[in-house]
Amino acid sequence: MDHRCTHHGLTRRQIMSSAAVGVAASMSGWVSGRALAAPPEGARPAPPSLTPDAALAALKQGNRDFLSGRGPRPVTNTRRRFEIARAQYPMAVLVSCSDSRVPPELLFGRGLGELFIIRNAGNTIDTTAMGSLEYAVAELNVPLVVVMGHERCGAVGAAVAVVEKGAKFPGSIGQMVEPIVPAVLDARRQNPPDLLDASVRANVRRTVARLRDFSEPMVLDRIRGGKLRIVGARYDLDDGNVDFFDEGPPARS
Repeated sequence: MDHRCTHHGLTRRQIMSSAAVGVAASMSGWVSGRALAAPPEGARPAPPSLTPDAALAALKQGNRDFLSGRGPRPVTNTRRRFEIARAQYPMAVLVSCSDSRVPPELLFGRGLGELFIIRNAGNTIDTTAMGSLEYAVAELNVPLVVVMGHERCGAVGAAVAVVEKGAKFPGSIGQMVEPIVPAVLDARRQNPPDLLDASVRANVRRTVARLRDFSEPMVLDRIRGGKLRIVGARYDLDDGNVDFFDEGPPARS
């Protein structure tokens, strides 16, 4: 029997050859598609010309979109990954709590490369956090810093327990809570109906004031030049709203 028998007029060798060509063409198209999607070697996305006030307005709109569920979806696709692979130009620094219920990108409807996030329990500023913030401001030209506390913060609650009950915490937790204690003392002097929530806001205010008044020149010079704005906010776990309660004056143009 002739093993070169045909199938609809084609020999087996022709069929195998055609299949190989098809696979090669398919692979070539896939690779070409990847190559076309990627930016040229060394290409960098252009830095956006975003003012501090415009960045703040964008975050406020993002939170409104988050609340309504009708806003544009954050960009997280392959093209966006290629765009930011070689450089980043975030629109804001977020100093926020590590709490799993407070994810900054989701709360503000932002995608890849849009927020430079510094997170720790109690949204405090230690040496590491300050260095990260200074890098974002001085090297990445970020126009806005948001210090954001949140409702029923566990770290602030621990500081309240230290002040009110003399509580002590094991390991490094006690050291972590120490910087928040002065904010609790500030809040308690006002005799608020809800000491915990007042302390959350006082903790944010203290951090914002420190950044505005006692930062390094690389930060202060940009504030004075109208290129940087530092604001304080509180996120409500129940209704999802971000209250920018300490905005300070608008950035000078």
